[in-house]
Amino acid sequence: MENLPKGHSYLCGLASEPLLYETIGACVDRIAAEHGDREALVVRHQDVRWTFAEYRDRIDELAAGLLAIGIEPGDRVGIWAPNRVEWCLTQFATARIGAIMVCINPAYRLYELEYVLNKVQCRCVVSAERFKTSAYLDMLNALAPEIADSEPGQTRAAKLPHLTTVIRMGEARTPGMFNFQEVCSMGGEAERTRMAEISASLQPDDAINIQFTSGTTGSPKGATLSHFNILNNGLQVGAGMRFSPDDRLCIPVPLYHCFGMVMGNLACMTHGACAVFPDEGFDPVSVLETVAAEKCTALHGVPTMFVAEVELPDVSDYDTASLRTGVMAGAPCPLELMHKVIERLHMTEITIMYGQTETSPVNHMTDIDAPAEKRCGTVGKVGPYQEIKIIDEAGHVVPIGEKGELCCRGYSVMQGYWDDEERTRETIDSAGWLHSGDLATMDEEGYVQIVGRIKDMIIRGGENVYPREVEEFLYTHPDVEEVQVFGVPDQKFGEIVCAWVKPKAGVTLTEDDVKDFCRDRITHFKIPSRVRFVDDFPMTVTGKIQKFKMRDAMLEENAEESA
Repeated sequence: MENLPKGHSYLCGLASEPLLYETIGACVDRIAAEHGDREALVVRHQDVRWTFAEYRDRIDELAAGLLAIGIEPGDRVGIWAPNRVEWCLTQFATARIGAIMVCINPAYRLYELEYVLNKVQCRCVVSAERFKTSAYLDMLNALAPEIADSEPGQTRAAKLPHLTTVIRMGEARTPGMFNFQEVCSMGGEAERTRMAEISASLQPDDAINIQFTSGTTGSPKGATLSHFNILNNGLQVGAGMRFSPDDRLCIPVPLYHCFGMVMGNLACMTHGACAVFPDEGFDPVSVLETVAAEKCTALHGVPTMFVAEVELPDVSDYDTASLRTGVMAGAPCPLELMHKVIERLHMTEITIMYGQTETSPVNHMTDIDAPAEKRCGTVGKVGPYQEIKIIDEAGHVVPIGEKGELCCRGYSVMQGYWDDEERTRETIDSAGWLHSGDLATMDEEGYVQIVGRIKDMIIRGGENVYPREVEEFLYTHPDVEEVQVFGVPDQKFGEIVCAWVKPKAGVTLTEDDVKDFCRDRITHFKIPSRVRFVDDFPMTVTGKIQKFKMRDAMLEENAEESA
């Protein structure tokens, strides 16, 4: 039973199994010894199919190769690529030798790339050639033209003073860069011996990963995570889905984010389950084809991904009967979508999980057998071995049912933001509580509902409006597929409510239709003053909606109207 003090919004999650106090490399060795002949990794678009024993051997090849080209424990190694086998190998090989992997957002452009590489003093970048409209190698050469005139591993660049080494994926050759497969073959007996020595000396509490937050406000912050943080979060996520070695997880979410690399790769590794990648990026057809062909038992995704899958005209033609569970996270799940996922994809045990990069990332999950209403209306209860509390502006725990800021403490809380003590102190207090910035409520059973962001709260004429509440109401409109609500400045009220609505296919809606639907059904000050109809929403690669971009668009529209 959880520890729930009567009447107070505090909860401590208990578990039936201990946490893992081991490094990621030790975990790989242990699982490979126990399940060596079982399939560990399938990357369909690269025709990769490895057992755990083969996977471990490939990881060790790359780890020895990284030592051979001069990468040392503690060095920061950036990974800049879509979902590929090289990403998976880099994740585990850097952990094997104590190098700190830096996840670089596949959507970054030059300004952001320069910032993050210099912020963490990145020594090496492992990069794909390109993805969609991003020509990664061209961007690296634009920032550091010195690469082309250097011997591989010997770069000295003015704009990237710490970068010495670029490893490129693919078979083509680029001046000044190592090839990925070349590095995998460079480790000899000396490197293998050193790798074993390093592995034995590493500690579970060593930093192993830097995850940059989305940077929706200000410069991106590098959440620094340890073996212990992310390995155990993967363990608990897998346990929440009741994973066993018989499970096969389809992973269409990006690896660069915790959803892919922790809730995907590490959830599988810690339970001896198979990680299956359908494509470099998300495509609903390749996802369902992969589920059918690989007999996947689990599927991850953000709500927009699940919408695309269940709304395929021929969704019933795909054999998804093998599906049982999976995680929907990254954004709120409308109840109607949950019912469609259960009905059309057979995911009767789908679970909702919630957290943030700074908590490795999951700190809440719903039970796989919780009622659909609980799986949509809440983010579940606090995860095992984690504490949460909901506090008011004075820092006091609020009574059950009252709104406040959600805070988390426990094994999953990051070590801090890399080289940023001030922002770390703003986020983690002296008692170890991480302040999420999310507004939440807790019910008598301990279920938590996220009602908005502190900075997202709209104050209209002195009345607080929580966008999530208005969104949930608008989702009940029969012709609304997706909706996002946010505040925009207004001379009279200070702020007014604005809604961007994506209508269902073939439907025409007007602003008056939406307002009439709200009238007399929700409080007048919650009714959107402005409604815009869109085909899609600006979002990050991980599927997080970027409301600040919508707000900026409305401000620009206001300025044009005023002019």
